Amino acid sequence: MPHDEPNWTPPPADPDQPAQVRRILRLFHPYRGRLALVGLLVAASSLVTVASPFMLREVLDDAIPHGRTGLLSLLALGMIAAAVVNSVFGVLQTLISTTVGQRVMHDLRTAVYGRLQSMPLAFFTRTRTGEVQSRIANDIGGMQATVTSTATSLVSNLTSVIATVVAMVALDWRLTVVSLLLLPVFVWISRRVGDERKRITSERQHQMAAMAAMVTESLSVSGILLGRTMGRSVSMTQAFAAESERLVALEVRTNMAGRWRMSTIGIVMAAMPALIYWAAGIALRTGGPGISLGTLVAFVSLQQGLFRPTVSLLSTGVQMQTSLALFQRIFEYLDLPVDITEPEKPVRLETVRGEVRFENVSFSYDPPAAALSGIDLYVPPGGSLAVVGPTGSGKSTLSYLVPRLYDVTGGRVLLDGVDVRDLDFDTLSRAVGVVSQETYLFHASVADNLRFAKPDATDKEIQAAAEAAQIHDYIAGLPEGYDTLVGERGYRFSGGEKQRLAIARTILRDPPVLILDEATSALDTHTEHAVQQAIDALSAGRTTITIAHRLSTIRHADQIVVLDRGRITERGTHQELLADDGHYAALVRRDTHLTAKV
Repeated sequence: MPHDEPNWTPPPADPDQPAQVRRILRLFHPYRGRLALVGLLVAASSLVTVASPFMLREVLDDAIPHGRTGLLSLLALGMIAAAVVNSVFGVLQTLISTTVGQRVMHDLRTAVYGRLQSMPLAFFTRTRTGEVQSRIANDIGGMQATVTSTATSLVSNLTSVIATVVAMVALDWRLTVVSLLLLPVFVWISRRVGDERKRITSERQHQMAAMAAMVTESLSVSGILLGRTMGRSVSMTQAFAAESERLVALEVRTNMAGRWRMSTIGIVMAAMPALIYWAAGIALRTGGPGISLGTLVAFVSLQQGLFRPTVSLLSTGVQMQTSLALFQRIFEYLDLPVDITEPEKPVRLETVRGEVRFENVSFSYDPPAAALSGIDLYVPPGGSLAVVGPTGSGKSTLSYLVPRLYDVTGGRVLLDGVDVRDLDFDTLSRAVGVVSQETYLFHASVADNLRFAKPDATDKEIQAAAEAAQIHDYIAGLPEGYDTLVGERGYRFSGGEKQRLAIARTILRDPPVLILDEATSALDTHTEHAVQQAIDALSAGRTTITIAHRLSTIRHADQIVVLDRGRITERGTHQELLADDGHYAALVRRDTHLTAKV
């Protein structure tokens, strides 16, 4: 099974990092007040933390040697209070930072979902569903640690490091210099590790997207049916195992990247107290300025306190570099161009009569090849147009131009005299209803599927729509009636039942313009007759454009056009086209012959 990325061209693999970081920081801008509060808590916590070693110095140099019990008790209580205050501040920091992080993730998920909702149909015809799901679930989910704790960790550790270094200088500047000699080397190592992990993380997310796409396709109802009937279940499992094996290797590489180098930093930092004791001992032996025991112990305590935030700060830097790969993948979707947009000053029609006109319309998927060319059509309000032609002639493409699933590349499509590109989306969605050959039903109840067209529909309205679509009696006979779950993509219902549910859903929407895209082509003759009755009820009084495969369903259309290679080659009524004895007449004879054989 292939696991290609979608066919669109992403931004460069290594974009301007400072610009990307600024863009990430803008995500937190709406929550700057809460983050400022976190900063205050962090600063206060850092001050309390560095106060403890100074109290320890007084305990060792003054309170204990001089037997000052009162001072000793006061200092002990102060150290306990510092621990309590630090714990309280830590809980509050976690609460606020986690809330802010989750809000940022919510904003990202919503922004990506909203951008994808506005993408043209062409994007989804060339992008695997699992890839889209992986971006929203895996990539944004992988950023959780970064957006929920990294900002707080960065501020907290940076503040702690600064406060600790200042306190160390105050205790003894010479020991401080010894302690910080290797810090630039540590920073350089952590940056190298971060760059390495970023590259591996990008590979890992691509692999996770590939696996998500494979799972979505192969473990859907259609995928299971195809796999079992083709005898491919074992080979599909083997293919999945191979993809999973690649992910295992990438996960190991991700976790082990720079691990030895970061461990070296930990070893050196842990060995620093020994170096401090050694330096202090040498200074005393060579006759240098003495260092009191309390100062030495307090300094080592601070130095050890410096170890945790420094390593954490370096690790945070690595994590942020790694997360840049995830942010980049999300920003790729957010930066996708939206081809079909609402105009700045859209036209809103309160009442739609249903007049549809095509004026010299052309359309191309991949220029310069034209899918449609020179299309001129007029359908009056309440009129009916049927479009026939061989496969690939552009029939469905023509119908998709009315609801703006695609935009014309030349000419205009008019609804009640207004270019559909000038209408607001709400007017267009209210005006045009589409019933296609492939009916999509959600894994929800029958009632919920019907209410998707009209969320505030009453039970009586739902029942009336089902009755008009010739499906109410069947639904009423189900054990749970309208509360029955339709199953994944409606697989608990037959093709004819799903089509009638789709028709009932469209009746509930009550659009003045109706597009029927080969709505009965996949049904047997008996089922087609029942569905056709529902379609007749749906079409009554509406402007109807029918994309026909079986010509028996369009005999009474006001106008029939024949498309061939994107151009209209014939037009007229059923009788007129038969009399012309052209391509349409040949299609009718073929259709009649096939029906007679059946």
